[in-house]
Amino acid sequence: MRIAHIVSGEWVEVIISRMRAKDLREIQKIGEFVFDWEAERTREVYKLTMREDESQILGLLSVEDFREEFRIHLNLLEVRSSQVGKAKTLDNIAGCLIAYACKLAFKRGYGGFVSLLPKTNLISLYQKKYGFSQYGRHLAVEYESSKQLIDKFLADEQI
Repeated sequence: MRIAHIVSGEWVEVIISRMRAKDLREIQKIGEFVFDWEAERTREVYKLTMREDESQILGLLSVEDFREEFRIHLNLLEVRSSQVGKAKTLDNIAGCLIAYACKLAFKRGYGGFVSLLPKTNLISLYQKKYGFSQYGRHLAVEYESSKQLIDKFLADEQI
């Protein structure tokens, strides 16, 4: 999977894998993640890293599997602070993590159903950039929207 280097326009190879205990210590040490990832240890937590340097964590995703509801819930999503806003050098980190959750939802037989409970100021971003629809207080993507996210952000990955 790849993300875009903004300045050069080149693609950077990245991977998504489960977070380990030593990764948590690294996250705390670098100080570029605001959320309390220690509190997420009971959930499935994934990290997006550079393929050539897996110690460089660029983004984190915490998900819950609601089997009885046939959905994956994005509990927490965070991009390393140096890769947010106008100063960022890499693009599509959050998109790759969201698309990965969609991929999980297909693999588990949920038809790509992924939900989240957004902060109010992020609702329009999730709707416009990632194709989420509003369901009460939650936002969600499913089948076709999830496939589009996978095609866009995980172009070289298989469902």
